[in-house]
Amino acid sequence: MHAPLVNDRLARRNAVLLAVAQALAGANSTVVFATGAIVGAQLAPDPAWATTPISILVLGMAFGTLPIGAIARRWGRRAAFFVGAGAGCLTGLCGCLAILKSSFALFLVATFFGGLYAAVALSYRFAAADTASAAYRPRAIAYVMGGGLAAGVLGPQLIQFTMDVWPPYLFAATYLAQAAVALVAMGVLFFVRIPFPPVTAAGGGRPLLEIMRKPAFITAALCGVVSYALMNLVMTSAPLAMRMCGHAIGDSNLAIQWHVIAMYGPSFFTGSLIARFGAPRIIVAGLVMIAVAGLIDLSGVTVAHFWTGLIVLGLGWNFGFIGATALVAETCAPEERTRVQSMNDFLVFGTMAVGSFSSGHILATAGWSAVNQVVFPPVALALLVLLWRLWSRTQTA
Repeated sequence: MHAPLVNDRLARRNAVLLAVAQALAGANSTVVFATGAIVGAQLAPDPAWATTPISILVLGMAFGTLPIGAIARRWGRRAAFFVGAGAGCLTGLCGCLAILKSSFALFLVATFFGGLYAAVALSYRFAAADTASAAYRPRAIAYVMGGGLAAGVLGPQLIQFTMDVWPPYLFAATYLAQAAVALVAMGVLFFVRIPFPPVTAAGGGRPLLEIMRKPAFITAALCGVVSYALMNLVMTSAPLAMRMCGHAIGDSNLAIQWHVIAMYGPSFFTGSLIARFGAPRIIVAGLVMIAVAGLIDLSGVTVAHFWTGLIVLGLGWNFGFIGATALVAETCAPEERTRVQSMNDFLVFGTMAVGSFSSGHILATAGWSAVNQVVFPPVALALLVLLWRLWSRTQTA
C-alpha cells in the first residue's frame, strides 16, 4: 500500500463506523430476505414467481457494483456510501407503497433499490482495508463483516415488532421502518474518513483483464462466487419452504435471524484465523460447511432441521466469503483496488442473480430437496480449483 494511505489508527476508527453501518444495512437486506418471498407469493400472478423479489434484489446488487465503483473512484468512497443509503430509503418507501397498492411490479422496484444498497454495503469491507496495513487488513475486513451480527438481531426483530402494526397490510409498517433505518445509516456514514488514493496511483496499475487472467484472481473470485451464490440460493427459498411445510412465520423469522447471526458472528475472529492459518485453509473449511448444511437440509423438514441447516450455512458463508475477500485484496495494488474489487463483486452478484432466479422455480417444481442438491457440484469445483492452486504454488516455491 502507498505509504500516505497506511494508518491503522484511522483504519480502526473507520472499521467501527463501518461495522455499525453494516449492521444497519444488513438489517435492511434481512427484511427483504425474510419477507420478500412471502410478500411475493401474495402479490405475484404465479406462485413460481414468489422468490422473484429476492432475485431482483440480487440483480440490483450485480447492477450496482460497477457504477458504485466508478462513483467511488470519481468522488470518493463516502459519496458512494450516501448513494447506497439513499437507495435503502427508497427500498422501504417503495416496498410499503407496493404492499398498500398490491403492486407486484412496484415491489420489484423496491427490492432492486435494496440490491443497490446491499452492493454498496458490501463494499464497506474493502473500504475498511483502504488505510490498513497488510498485517491489519484481514482483521479490518472481518470486523466490518462482524457488524452483520447486529443485523441478524435487528432485522428479524424489526419484522417481528412491525409486521402486524398496519392491518390488514402485512409487513407494510416493516418496510416503512426499513426506510428510517437507512436514514440512520446515512448519519453514521457521514463520519467515515477514507483518503483518496495518490493522484499518481489513481489511474495507474495493470489492465483489468491482465489481473483477471491471473490464477490468484480466478481462484479468489471463484471461491467468493460459490460461497455467496450457494448461500443465497438456499436462504432465498428457506422462508417460503418453511411456510410450505406448515411452519409459522415467527419460526422462519427466527431461522433467518440465527442464519444471519451465524453469517456475521464469527467475523470477530475470522480475520485472526486467516492471519494464522492463511485464507485458503479457511475457505476450505467454509466450503465444507456449506456442503454439510445441504446434507442437514436433505435429512428432514422439521423446524430444527431448517434452523440447524441455515446456521451451518451461515458459518460456511462467513469462512468462505471472508477468506475469498482476503485473497482478492492480495491480488491487486492500491491503484488497482476499486476496479478489481468492483469486478469481483460484479462476478459474485451476477452469478448469484442467475441462481436466485432459479431458486423459486426449483422450489416450486422440484421441492426443497432439489434446492439443496444443487449445492454439491459447485462446492466440489471450488475445492478442486483451490487445492490445485495450493499444490501448484508448492511446486513452484
